[in-house]
Amino acid sequence: MSEAPLIFIDVETTGTRATRDRITEVAALKVVNGSITERWCSFINPGCKIPAHISQLTGITDDMLTDAPAFQQVAAEFRQWLGDGRLVAHNARFDYSFLRNEFKRAGFDFRAQLICTLRLSRRLAPQAAQHNLAALLERYEIAVERHHRAEDDALALWKLWQAWQHHHDHERWQAALGDEQRHRSLPAHLDSAQLAGLPPTPGVYLFYGHNRLPLYVGKSINLRSRVLGHFQRDYQDDKEMRLAQQIQHIEWEETAGDMGAQLREAQLVKQLMPIMNRQLRRQGKLHTWHWPTEQTAPTLMNGSALGQSQTGRFYGLFRSAKEAKDTLRSLSETHQLCPQVLGLEKGKGRCFAHQLGKCQGACCGKEGLKEHSQRAQEAMEKLQVGTWPWPARIVIREKGQSTRKTTYHVVDHWCYLGSRSTLSAARKLVGSCPQFDVDTYRILNRFLRNPEQHRLTITPLGEEFGLNT
Repeated sequence: MSEAPLIFIDVETTGTRATRDRITEVAALKVVNGSITERWCSFINPGCKIPAHISQLTGITDDMLTDAPAFQQVAAEFRQWLGDGRLVAHNARFDYSFLRNEFKRAGFDFRAQLICTLRLSRRLAPQAAQHNLAALLERYEIAVERHHRAEDDALALWKLWQAWQHHHDHERWQAALGDEQRHRSLPAHLDSAQLAGLPPTPGVYLFYGHNRLPLYVGKSINLRSRVLGHFQRDYQDDKEMRLAQQIQHIEWEETAGDMGAQLREAQLVKQLMPIMNRQLRRQGKLHTWHWPTEQTAPTLMNGSALGQSQTGRFYGLFRSAKEAKDTLRSLSETHQLCPQVLGLEKGKGRCFAHQLGKCQGACCGKEGLKEHSQRAQEAMEKLQVGTWPWPARIVIREKGQSTRKTTYHVVDHWCYLGSRSTLSAARKLVGSCPQFDVDTYRILNRFLRNPEQHRLTITPLGEEFGLNT
């Protein structure tokens, strides 16, 4: 049975987002038995304007594509031409992701075997500083008439392939090709050896880019499955594609279970500020309504009050004072509460809402303040934030289900202080509480509602262990 042909391919696009940007030019060279037997080259009308910086880079303008076919018009012919050929491209998953999305729009489920020359270069010359196509062509003295044009780059890639075969003996060449195929789903800049010890256990993982720039922190109950999963969806997810293009180094930490992984993830995101963890990075000042015991109205406070000893109840966690006031005002209108008594309006005597029949009269004695407070707190009940139920800091023992690992987490007033592998070490973990963090609060609140279900044991700590509250 004859081996599937090699197809050296390059695409030019309107941008880098495979799910939204479009192809503007395609060139493919079919190589059989060491010779180019067929070529497929075409401009593609993307149905949108090309950004100015892309036109400047490629030299392709909107006018050049006016009479070009849309990809959908050539999809069937091009799919048949590609057949079962193995696609060879530099940073292959980029080109492949655009092809898959264009074929998908045209009604084809296109899949092909890939060979990435960027990964091949890293295997053949691991000591080299650069592996981009321009650097490789200069290293092997391969001339190119036009850079960033599909046919020229595809032809240059074929010449690079021939140069590699000439410079490396057959055994080394085949070993590099074999290694490339075994790890073809991995990002081009990532050494596959880094993943050798990735365990199928709970923990956190850290993706780094060039110069150890933190890109992303994640957590999972199965580190190996989750990390490898990032590299299976890049063709259909722009964020995963950006990660795959930039990731160069991976680190991970095992934890006993899911709670430890979530706490450590939230902590690391705040410490490292990775560029792709936008949601967990947000640390804007939080606000909450505090209703002190025996008071007739709540007070708007900074969310950090949840990390301090307070009497009474807390309601809601809001990103701004305006959001907090708007929420309380909406509840007052729905339940005919008095905005004046609640502190939302200034004045004496009957409030304006009572004159409109939208207040039951707590402002003018028609409703007792005690009854009004009770109704208001019932209306706010769904917003209630859990107050710290222990007199001091606690140690939470988390016992792993998939591993024998046990970890002790130290928490004080919803603030996570850290984790240790033994109870004695956890008792010695002292220090002031960090700033109240809503993500940590939500994680703890969720797990501590039913500690037995999550294999958690809570041990209160106090002065008997030399720890001040």
